[in-house]
Amino acid sequence: WENRDLYFDCLDRAGVLKAGEEGNVCTKEKRAYETNCAKSWIDYFNKRRILAVQQKDMLRRHGHKLEESNRVA
Repeated sequence: WENRDLYFDCLDRAGVLKAGEEGNVCTKEKRAYETNCAKSWIDYFNKRRILAVQQKDMLRRHGHKLEESNRVA
């Protein structure tokens, strides 16, 4: 977990959502993540990272729509 968190924190600081698209940044963190985590977990964590952001965006949009409909009513 620790290596995943360090890698994802680095991606967040670099403004990168999708793991593997960071170019030359986070190389040390990525190497530790890939060395210490099973491939199946890496695939899961990377997909979950994207899904979590998509869910947060969807909930935020839904909250704005709800606020707007409450103002109209």
